[in-house]
Amino acid sequence: MKKDFHTQPPTEETWRIFRIMAEFVEGFETLSRIGPCITVFGSARVGENDEHYRLAQETARLAVKNGFGVITGGGPGIMEAANRGANEAGGVSVGLNIQLPFEQVPNKYIKTLINFRYFFCRKVMFLKYTSAVIVLPGGYGTMDEVFETLTLVQTQRITSVPLFLMGKAFWKGVLDWMKTDMLGRGYIERQDLSLMRVSDNPAEVIGAISSFCKKRDSTANFV
Repeated sequence: MKKDFHTQPPTEETWRIFRIMAEFVEGFETLSRIGPCITVFGSARVGENDEHYRLAQETARLAVKNGFGVITGGGPGIMEAANRGANEAGGVSVGLNIQLPFEQVPNKYIKTLINFRYFFCRKVMFLKYTSAVIVLPGGYGTMDEVFETLTLVQTQRITSVPLFLMGKAFWKGVLDWMKTDMLGRGYIERQDLSLMRVSDNPAEVIGAISSFCKKRDSTANFV
């Protein structure tokens, strides 16, 4: 019989704390040395002939050419595409893999792999060392990543980062709902909608991210 998560023996709970600490330590030590990166989110369930796979691959390739590495969840689909693009361009290609009973096998285009048992440790690493976030179409996990990023930026728990949604047709319904229901009911402010931008043009996306980072760095150096 599977043990109830809430009724583990005290010693097992103690070891869980050490496992959590170990994941944070490995993540911090590894990612703090890799240089500027862009985090790419998206579905694990698309093949290489999918338009969004190709879009992620080209965007990642262009990111590397502009001095960025790429961080993904390490799995197949959009994650593989982004790691592939970064790898092909000769850049930093990081995979933060999560241990799951299905789907999640690290893709072959990762140069730096970190394995996680806990989602919350992995999610911290996605955002702590990133210069920007790009999100392509996906499922529940992708939606979780979009809205967590928005929440952390909105509440100023992390430094503001460019957030781009790629795949306009896919995101249209979500954005319409946010405008009509969330904004319409007063659950968010109008300026909250400006925390993200939509574009299917890799050059436009990477160009905007590069400009943002240069402006941020020049201001930091001046101060």
